[in-house]
Amino acid sequence: MKGHLVERSPGHWAIVIDVRDPATGKRKRRWHSFAGTKRAAQTRAAELIAAAQGGGAVDPQRLTVAEFLDRYLADYVEVNVAPSTAQTYRDMLVHVRRHLGSRPLQKLRPDELQAMYAAITRSGLAPRTVRHVHMVFSQALKQAKTWRLVRDNVAEAVKPPPVPGKELPILQPEQARKLLDQMRDRPLYLFASIALKTGLRRGEILGLRWCDLNLDAGRLHVEQALEETLTRGVRVKAPKTRAGRRIITLSPDLVAELRAHWRGQQEQRLQQGLGRASPDSPVLATPDGGWLRPVLVSMQWPRAMRAIGMPGVTIHSLRHTHASTLIASGMDILSVSRRLGHGSPTITLCTYGHMIHGTDEKAATIIGQAFGSNWVANSGKTPHVPG
Repeated sequence: MKGHLVERSPGHWAIVIDVRDPATGKRKRRWHSFAGTKRAAQTRAAELIAAAQGGGAVDPQRLTVAEFLDRYLADYVEVNVAPSTAQTYRDMLVHVRRHLGSRPLQKLRPDELQAMYAAITRSGLAPRTVRHVHMVFSQALKQAKTWRLVRDNVAEAVKPPPVPGKELPILQPEQARKLLDQMRDRPLYLFASIALKTGLRRGEILGLRWCDLNLDAGRLHVEQALEETLTRGVRVKAPKTRAGRRIITLSPDLVAELRAHWRGQQEQRLQQGLGRASPDSPVLATPDGGWLRPVLVSMQWPRAMRAIGMPGVTIHSLRHTHASTLIASGMDILSVSRRLGHGSPTITLCTYGHMIHGTDEKAATIIGQAFGSNWVANSGKTPHVPG
């Protein structure tokens, strides 16, 4: 097996490898693009020849979009991202497979991506979902470029449909109190109370164990979360970032609710002959002491909201309401960010920064006190304005 280089332009090479087709015995050439020095191109040529001799080479010119996506999901996504995120990737790439799966990867054009976005938008897909399709496929093509299967990421030349601005669903304090009053004695009451009073995410609430609570100290430790995917079912996972593992101080009323829930749970278990709950058992549990399924909670929530006459309130509304209430009270962004478990205060600012009011007037007052009052006191004159 032989190979040689063809310099297309300074720093850009074509690696040409002569291989024999095992089915026909005929010799053919495979061309690979490479950017870099001549020595680096020679090293890459040697790698390709070794791979071809070992039977591990795939002809990039024949690789279809669908075949690449299979490889991308198996070799990259499944290894590097969380199962729930991997499921999202698979869901988004279904649209790409349907419209572009048979296209040769190396021949994919920007106008074909633009046509796909238009087609799935006309089919009724929301602009936000179309943008997610674009982001996921662009990430896949970026990996294809890293693997040197394509020269360019054609998604970089394409824009998905714009996403209309959407206000965050936030409850006013009186609305939040009304929600809790009407949810009382309903199955999801404690879930709603924890979400409103701590700002925890759905998976973090459902992943709480009794050993994560110190009710005497009024603190809650976020150590894990519950997630559910089609491929792996329900599983416990660690927080996505180091900031996700945090300690949250509980309000006295929530401590009282959790104590009452503990007593009620133990009485129910004893009646069923299950014995006392172990420290690592779920705070919010099924009747037999197991984990509550996140998907079922998400399905039950809209029904519960319709039953109390608040159909527009989502689970995420509770977390947003918690954050907005803290910001409205004047709590600093860094403290809010830590309580929410954001990886950076920048995330908190980007999400909730528009809720911070009155700071510009405060800035003017500070500047006036620092620099203006002394001049007025000493001169007593109206300042001259040039022009």
